[in-house]
Amino acid sequence: MLRILLADDHDLTRAGLRYLLEKQQGWSVCGEASNGRLAIEMAEKLRPDLAIIDMSMPEVNGLEVTRHIIKNQTHVKILIYTMHETEKIIVDALEAGVSGIVLKSDAGANVVAAVESVAKGHRFFTSRVAEALAEAYLAKTIAEPDHRPSILTAREREVVQLLAEGRSNKEVADRLNISARTAEGHRSEAMKKLRLASLAELIRYAIRNGMVQP
Repeated sequence: MLRILLADDHDLTRAGLRYLLEKQQGWSVCGEASNGRLAIEMAEKLRPDLAIIDMSMPEVNGLEVTRHIIKNQTHVKILIYTMHETEKIIVDALEAGVSGIVLKSDAGANVVAAVESVAKGHRFFTSRVAEALAEAYLAKTIAEPDHRPSILTAREREVVQLLAEGRSNKEVADRLNISARTAEGHRSEAMKKLRLASLAELIRYAIRNGMVQP
């Protein structure tokens, strides 16, 4: 039995994916998460074989969820499910260790094939993702990617995402079970590392790097 975890903040999207996946013999959706933090908790509890993760989720984005799962559960294969096809997001996903990327616009035609491929230990990219990678390579845009997100710690990235989602310092602190002073410290350190001068710039940075949706 192939046990699959679904993580997407849209109920209808998860329902559609579950329908497609559970039509396949020997496949079972073992859990559904509506935000990134819940996805991490469910992955730890359920230990699925494969996880389909939406790139843009509240609280913790799909990239951070992927990094956390791969770091702590190396056996889990990750398939990113996204509406974005920018070279930056694709390269970040690959560097995080995903096994495949499926665009939401192509999901109906590709998600079953993607799961089959990834479950066998192969990589899978929809044709449009492959084209975007090829174009980026030919244009040499991947040669010198923006590595600024990598200089932030995991906790700093969490704080940046929550702030960009419109939460106050106190709300961030409550969500992460830390003090408001500690949350402010992470915010200040992140802004210093990124050379940003205001919360507005921090929010633009988070949007530009796919941490939250505009």
